[in-house]
Amino acid sequence: MEEWRRILADSLVKPKQLAERFGLDAEELEAVVGPYPMRITPTVLATIKEKGDAIWKQVVPDTVELADAEAEDDPLEEDLMSPVPHLVHRYPDRVLLMVTNQCPIYCRFCTRKRLVGKPGFLKKGELDRAIAYLRDHTEVRDVILSGGDPLLLPDHLLERILKALRTIPHLELIRIGSRVPGTLPERITPRLCEMLKKYHPFYMNLHFNHPDELTPEVKRACGLLADAGIPLGAQTVLLKGVNDDPEVMKRLMHQLLLARVKPYYLYQADLTKGTNHFRTTVETGMQIIKALQGHTSGMAVPHFVIDAPGGGGKIPVLPSDYLVHMDEDGVVLQNYEQKTFHYPQPSANGKRELPMVGAYAASSSTRDGYASCGDSHTGKLDGFAAWGNSCGGDYDDL
Repeated sequence: MEEWRRILADSLVKPKQLAERFGLDAEELEAVVGPYPMRITPTVLATIKEKGDAIWKQVVPDTVELADAEAEDDPLEEDLMSPVPHLVHRYPDRVLLMVTNQCPIYCRFCTRKRLVGKPGFLKKGELDRAIAYLRDHTEVRDVILSGGDPLLLPDHLLERILKALRTIPHLELIRIGSRVPGTLPERITPRLCEMLKKYHPFYMNLHFNHPDELTPEVKRACGLLADAGIPLGAQTVLLKGVNDDPEVMKRLMHQLLLARVKPYYLYQADLTKGTNHFRTTVETGMQIIKALQGHTSGMAVPHFVIDAPGGGGKIPVLPSDYLVHMDEDGVVLQNYEQKTFHYPQPSANGKRELPMVGAYAASSSTRDGYASCGDSHTGKLDGFAAWGNSCGGDYDDL
């Protein structure tokens, strides 16, 4: 057995194990773990300093997860935007391919609580259907492998998927969304990295929520991936009691850069059933971005986004007081020190400026890409097209 598999097998998965280790009520834990499985790897367990700390809250089941009776299992409507099993086509030029339901840990705030923890991975017939769909949709240039966590697949199964994707001429980019490097760093082996290098251009978006997750072992795993030429981005979920503090978030962003991981997205928590207790106000996220902007490198400032309920995609949210005023003469701006500056507009010389090249084409392709997910969405096409391409890649993307 590979070392990483042995370590994964040592994870806490049963309420009784957790109850005995921390003096918890096993029956209460069982009630939560029934619908929402638990797995805590030795790496993550070792970073828990005390009950209720930032790592604890992310992985230890809580009865409050059972309180969201009226919330939705699938608030992002991924199931409705799935033209073939395991594939979600929400954006015009990119798709999400969910290749497994297994994760190294089961985050208590997971947007796919309805799916994760169930056995199984993408079978050959299902992969063939996904590949056939992608061949027919030449507008797709980018695929994100997600789940679950793709890096829990053994090397040969993961390579089977990558090799199949690389037979599609118009598919330019492959991405993986993973929490493995931060929770099961032993999985990142030289052999895995050598295999992944064969499928460039290849990117990874990793998931980190707290600076304590960036242990020396985790940084070494990230380093192996970076040395393989894989650009690494980080996706972070804004979580109450975990990272809803500007100083904690700044430390996280700095630790990510030290691990050669570029902060990418800061997510407002989704409206997923069983996760409402993690949600902060949107103003909290905006204040955190303000606390980062100008006070640290721009490389350390992620995009703050809300993945719109109802399948609207990622919408960026920025503090509004940076742009004080704008008219045809100029723009009044306020910086991080609350100092005001004026930027003059270029003279139009009496001529109306042309629209951005490709703007209308982008709107059209957005409409087409969204419609391809199913006729049931035609009532939402105009609203979706209006958002255009301001939305980024896909989560989990995780």
